[in-house]
Amino acid sequence: MSSLRRSLPIVLLLQLSILSTSGGPAAAKVPALIVFGDSTVDTGNNNYISTLIKSDFAPYGRDLRLGSSSGQPTGRFSNGRLAVDFISEAFGLPPLVPAYLDPNANMSSLATGACFASAGAGYDNATSDLFSVLPIWDELEHFKEYAAKLRSFQGDDKARETLSEALYIVSMGTNDFLENYYGLVPSGHAAQYPAASDYAGYLLGLAESFARALHAVGARKLDINGLPPMGCLPLERRAATGACTEEYNAVARGFNAGLRDLVARLDGDAGLGDGARVVYGDVYGAVEDVLADPAAYGFEHVMAGCCGTTGRFEMGYMCNQASPLTCADAGKYAFWDAIHPTEHLHRFLADRKMNTSLYVFK
Repeated sequence: MSSLRRSLPIVLLLQLSILSTSGGPAAAKVPALIVFGDSTVDTGNNNYISTLIKSDFAPYGRDLRLGSSSGQPTGRFSNGRLAVDFISEAFGLPPLVPAYLDPNANMSSLATGACFASAGAGYDNATSDLFSVLPIWDELEHFKEYAAKLRSFQGDDKARETLSEALYIVSMGTNDFLENYYGLVPSGHAAQYPAASDYAGYLLGLAESFARALHAVGARKLDINGLPPMGCLPLERRAATGACTEEYNAVARGFNAGLRDLVARLDGDAGLGDGARVVYGDVYGAVEDVLADPAAYGFEHVMAGCCGTTGRFEMGYMCNQASPLTCADAGKYAFWDAIHPTEHLHRFLADRKMNTSLYVFK
């Protein structure tokens, strides 16, 4: 990719692509963005359920600069927007994906995008139970409810078109390993699997079931995301040296390899059928690149988060406005708290995905 192309904003890249192929503006090929997953993509659903896994308080959201949301916490686990917000904008859709459970979200806004994700969720229902958050199958039930509302709002034919042309993003799995399998109090499910690779196989089976369930309710464009280098999250680095926990990274790579194979099997008419297109979202490679050469991507700090005292263990309620050492400029950091990316890293991840996998839906 040329240096010019790397420097252009993803929204401009999309516009240039449309103009160069058609000679003028074209109708959007993705009329809505539908999101399932965990805290990396939850745009605020956990605000409206009974759980301790929340981020609806300062300083979360302090750098979000869009309309009435400017500088206010929205329930996003970051200082600003998430990758799904930037992806929505890149497809010519609104720059914030509304949380489905937000009582202020109406069908006019939800018709172009809806997030069903719940921070703390995983493919394994037992993971969601640890935090009293929405299991993925509850996320799917909310989507079915949404689809019925969309049919009432748009009419059957238009809603069918919206749902079949929408891009469905699925992003989860980290909690299954770090909080469940390797957690201080592993669930009964995790105890059944003597090796992480065995548990990964179980999760991949659940991921396939979920993808097929989405297809059954109308999804034809799916983006299934892999795991990041989990051992390099600030929370998982070695306390004494700051080194990444390579065991966790190896598990992530193994899971991602299996997920790539799964995506290859599901993609196209020989997979799910009905013209379905399924792509693999590579998060590991993008984060790995930033960690290996931060300055090349505009980062200065990658080993600790911006929020808190050390940035090595604070997240959720431990990342609050009383934290005296929270950094002044989160744009220099890859991580906002001990687990979650800054808006800067989210923007980079969205840009990378638009140029490596999601471009097929433009």
